Amino acid sequence: MKSPASFHSFGRSSNLSNYSRSFELAEDFDDLSRDDYGVGGAMLPIFLSDLQRNNQQDLVEVTLELENDSIVFCSVAPSTPPIVTDEKEASVSASSGVLARSLSATSRIRRKFAWLKSGSSSRASSSADIDQDRRITARDERRIKAKLQRTKSSAERALKGLRFISKNTGANDAEEMWKRVESRFESLAKDGLLAREDFGECIGMVDSKEFAVGIFDALARRRRQRIDKITKEELHDFWLQISDQSFDARLQIFFDMADSNEDGRVTREEVQELIMLSASANKLSKLKEQAEEYASLIMEELDPENFGYIELWQLETLLLQRETYMNYSRPLSTASVGWSQNLSSVRPKNMFRRVCFKLRCLILENWQRGWILLLWMMAMATLFIWKFMQYKNRAAFKVMGYCLCTAKGAAETLKFNMALILLPVCRNTLTWLRSTKARSFVPFDDNINFHKTIACAIAMGVLVHAGSHLSCDFILLTRASPEKFAPIASDFSNGKRPTYPELLTGILGVTGIAMVIFMAIAFILATSHFRKNVWRLPAPFNRLTGFNAFWYSHHLLGLVYILLVIHGTFLFLAHEWYQRSTWMYISVPLLLYIGERSVRTCRSEHYSVKIFKVSVLPGNVFSMVMSKPQGFKYKSGQYIFLQCPSISPFEWHPFSITSAPGDEYLSVHIRTVGDWTRELKRVFTDVNDSPFVIGRARFGQPGHIDQNGQPKLLVDGPYGAPAQDYRNYDVLLLVGLGIGATPFISILKDLLNNTRAEDQMDSTTEMTRSDDSWNSLASSNFTANSSSTSGGKKKSQRTRNAYFYWVTRESGSFEWFKGVMEEVAEMDHKGQIELHNYLTSVYEEGDARSTLITMVQALNHAKHGVDILSGTRVRTHFARPNWKEVFRKIASKHPRATVGVFYCGMPVLAKELKKLSRELSHKTSTRFEFHKEYF
Repeated sequence: MKSPASFHSFGRSSNLSNYSRSFELAEDFDDLSRDDYGVGGAMLPIFLSDLQRNNQQDLVEVTLELENDSIVFCSVAPSTPPIVTDEKEASVSASSGVLARSLSATSRIRRKFAWLKSGSSSRASSSADIDQDRRITARDERRIKAKLQRTKSSAERALKGLRFISKNTGANDAEEMWKRVESRFESLAKDGLLAREDFGECIGMVDSKEFAVGIFDALARRRRQRIDKITKEELHDFWLQISDQSFDARLQIFFDMADSNEDGRVTREEVQELIMLSASANKLSKLKEQAEEYASLIMEELDPENFGYIELWQLETLLLQRETYMNYSRPLSTASVGWSQNLSSVRPKNMFRRVCFKLRCLILENWQRGWILLLWMMAMATLFIWKFMQYKNRAAFKVMGYCLCTAKGAAETLKFNMALILLPVCRNTLTWLRSTKARSFVPFDDNINFHKTIACAIAMGVLVHAGSHLSCDFILLTRASPEKFAPIASDFSNGKRPTYPELLTGILGVTGIAMVIFMAIAFILATSHFRKNVWRLPAPFNRLTGFNAFWYSHHLLGLVYILLVIHGTFLFLAHEWYQRSTWMYISVPLLLYIGERSVRTCRSEHYSVKIFKVSVLPGNVFSMVMSKPQGFKYKSGQYIFLQCPSISPFEWHPFSITSAPGDEYLSVHIRTVGDWTRELKRVFTDVNDSPFVIGRARFGQPGHIDQNGQPKLLVDGPYGAPAQDYRNYDVLLLVGLGIGATPFISILKDLLNNTRAEDQMDSTTEMTRSDDSWNSLASSNFTANSSSTSGGKKKSQRTRNAYFYWVTRESGSFEWFKGVMEEVAEMDHKGQIELHNYLTSVYEEGDARSTLITMVQALNHAKHGVDILSGTRVRTHFARPNWKEVFRKIASKHPRATVGVFYCGMPVLAKELKKLSRELSHKTSTRFEFHKEYF
């Protein structure tokens, strides 16, 4: 309590005094009627004395002017809490309790002392005071309501949205984490003191040091200190506070970070500073530019009375209602009760039946791959055994034994595989086969994997064939006695037994060794470590890595096929033409492959395109809009090859088509991740005097471009991809990582165009029926039947719903397809398409560094329907999706449906999506079929 009374001179001649006193205000002060104490000045000391005897701790400071026999009321304000030396007395809960109650007491005391007026106000109109009282009353009512609505469950949910350290910090975890902090302190501290700038690195916030400095300053202000360095003991005290698991403690730290002047109130400017701090921690430069706008949005929500500040309880209310705001702006709500109904108890409890169940699931999932691999292995085994037995019955077997039989058996499988390996890369043929019924039993999506599998079989065959020759039968042949050699002497030139060097330097030896060398180079440079530049080699060996090395080394296999034909023609132990069967194996596949390459060359010359627009986008991406060649037909999800002769006349690079089949143009989005893509961007954007070259804001109009001097661009395609079969499914789940979203943009456009066309056809039909309603009944029936028959000829699409999940690391990526996203959100009146953006660079929902951003985003989306990051109606989520929950929601929403899961991105996520597709297919009545493609 302050001193009973204090009188001060106002520096004027009038007989005035300033009476200042702090007193305790009872909690049930509002229940006291005015009649209890009267309204005259004589009752004031009694009223104050009664308040002094109260044991509660609501402290306010009342300033009165004493003039002769009059008491003039000046002001009432929260009492400044006394400075506490004990750190525990300055804890979070004590500070917040005093401030909250004092501020509330201010409004109550104003209402109670309505008869106390200044000289001027008593003579003026009281309308302003009535309005002020109404605002104070409204805020107090909201505070009381918020206090009553706070429950334990809501506090626990809010706690998840305000985390400074980690999700789980139990006793053991907290102790282990402190040990790591202590270890970092030892390495960062100088003279036993940790600098303010190193606080973030010490507690583990390496990537958000500015935010950590904000925490440091807030905790230091609690100690009534302005410090730049702390000891280990002080660090431990700070650590205990930020790792506290109670909601009130976390909330108070967050509030203190904003309340920089320690007045218990947070203004719009302070909210703006905290938003900028959070945006900086999450590397959201665009959000920092709009921090003032979003700070006003928060104040509008939390301060409807327009006091210009918010208090602790209002921030608490915002966090407690977090789920309400989030659910209001979340397109896909919580899973329906149908999830439990869709779960089928198909997992038997018996161990034997469980094994049989898993085996059945494995067969159902892999039967297409299984029968192809089984047929292939049976063919190889048959050829090996056939050739092995053939040479076992020859005279040469007595000279070279089983080594010769093994070498010849391996050679037969090599000829078969050298022919077969060309088929999975005949793209035109595979694209055509995808449109036939063969797609139902042949896994065309695994063509590259099958190509690699055959390559491994070839490598094994080469080792067996060459190893048997060089280490076994060649040695036995050169050491054979004349008697053993005589039966096979006619198979060699001049009937002379060859020496080992002669075998190596002959036609067979030279061609065989050359083929092994060329294939080894192509095989090694095609491995992922070399092709994807995983291994960084010093110059000039760095040219052996990357896509170019893979591309050019693979063309060495053209020489291998020529050498293979020569090698198979000059055999020692085969004289008849039909015994030299190498050409029989490879002729048809080789001609097919050569024909495809020839078609590509001719078609690319015919498909030379004109560039309409080049847009440089954030995230090292640029888009190209080009003319659609005459007769060029494609499906959504397919891709094309591009070649720029001014860069390289030989290199072709694949890119997914992002335009819809119904568009009058072709478009691709290209990420600059290699030499060729960087050079392509430079060629089409760095020519300043060319009108078709545009930057971010200079877009030319299609059909009005001067094509003089434009670099030539050739197009080859389209080629089939897994996503092109999306029409075969009831529901689509499209998952794209970064630039992997490109094949699905075309699908979204196509779905939207088809829906729009169906709507137009339905509206036309309704108009026709309406116009003809005045006709006779017979005529009307005839018209209806005719229209239904004609409408039935157009097959409606099977796909009913699509869920698109786009996961990216950069917020600027949303600019790539902003127009498409906005168009889908506006035109999809049936709710057929759901779009979900996920930004992984922002700390996950629940981290204190993203809490305010999450609330701003939810508020803005709920009020204005616009996402603060993408600028569209599609709300952006933070961190990574909970894929298990995504699959469960789709399964509960679409029982007994077939869901096509299409993924384009890095291989890591593909394993998880494939596993979930398999599990949910067997646990629910919904069937998930997984398809993938990597970039």
